[in-house]
Amino acid sequence: MKARITVITIGVDDLQRALRFYRDGLGLKTEGIIGEEIEHGAVAFFDLQPGLKLAIWPRKSISHDSGVPLEASSATEFTLGHNLSSKEEVDAAMRQAEAAGAAIVKPAQETSWGGYAGYFQDPDRHLWEALWNPQLLPED
Repeated sequence: MKARITVITIGVDDLQRALRFYRDGLGLKTEGIIGEEIEHGAVAFFDLQPGLKLAIWPRKSISHDSGVPLEASSATEFTLGHNLSSKEEVDAAMRQAEAAGAAIVKPAQETSWGGYAGYFQDPDRHLWEALWNPQLLPED
């Protein structure tokens, strides 16, 4: 199987709140909510990098579409890592996330693996790691 991930979809409890957090708070580019005319179709997409989008979709809609019963969520199911170019950029991203309404769960600090990282949670408790790992920096 050749991995070709183009969309990362996260379930949210309140689509409007999540839209405001990612668009207005974090400044991610989006066309806003689309698909509202379709039952269980309302979703918003955000540009992350060429060929990769973040989608926010109500948990109830994901349950309906997949046929998997809606269950309690856990903040530790997965993390999304945002690898930045420097420690200063990590600190700036953490400040921006907090100003947007994120909860800082672990302030940025030196790591055991030689990098620099911290964690914040979005309004739906998804964990984001803002990090500087020079070994994994993508080529721009």
